[in-house]
Amino acid sequence: MNTSSTRIWDLPTRLFHWLLAASVIALVVTAKMGGNAMEWHLRLGHAVLALLVFRILWGLVGGYWSRFTTFTPSPARLLRYLRGQGTASDRNGHNPLGALSVWGMLLVLGAQAGSGLFSDDDIAFSGPLTRFVSGDTVGWATTWHKEWGQWLLLALIALHLCAVVFYTVVRRQRMVAAMLHGDQPAPAGTRATRDGMVQRLLALGLAALCAAGAWWIYQLAAAPAF
Repeated sequence: MNTSSTRIWDLPTRLFHWLLAASVIALVVTAKMGGNAMEWHLRLGHAVLALLVFRILWGLVGGYWSRFTTFTPSPARLLRYLRGQGTASDRNGHNPLGALSVWGMLLVLGAQAGSGLFSDDDIAFSGPLTRFVSGDTVGWATTWHKEWGQWLLLALIALHLCAVVFYTVVRRQRMVAAMLHGDQPAPAGTRATRDGMVQRLLALGLAALCAAGAWWIYQLAAAPAF
């Protein structure tokens, strides 16, 4: 089968991926450190919130292989892949299992970022939205954020890393390299994603809006209550 190097991952998707990875690592570290590091934990949480909202928007209007409609598998396609009957096109972008991993990560990180906004450890950390909800809600959000949600996120991260190692070492797919430079070997005629200046300016505008929204929420912690 003839293959050629094809642009699969546009620059905004690649930047999102690595910024999210760095932010999540820093979030785990600051959470374990506690104390004054919790202020950075709060800021990083808002950065992750902005990144997640951006990815949702980019999944609607971004590059072809970054769109949810492109990589989200149908039940039939997923079953075929699990049976070992995947096609060459299944290796373009996210394969069916990788797509489920993306959705799982987005949902769990979204739950972590969202619950963090309503969490309060009664020591050094209080989310900016705690004063808008009941004490029971704060308690539930805090428990999820510090216990179930944290362990679920760590499990997903471990699973993701294991999958990357498996596909890199066993399947000989250069997944990390593709997420660095954006190109991936694909069957001849595979549609390349658009990654020009127009798409990058659109992404920059969306990122600015998401950052502004996250900053507004962050500022609510210091705003006077009415």
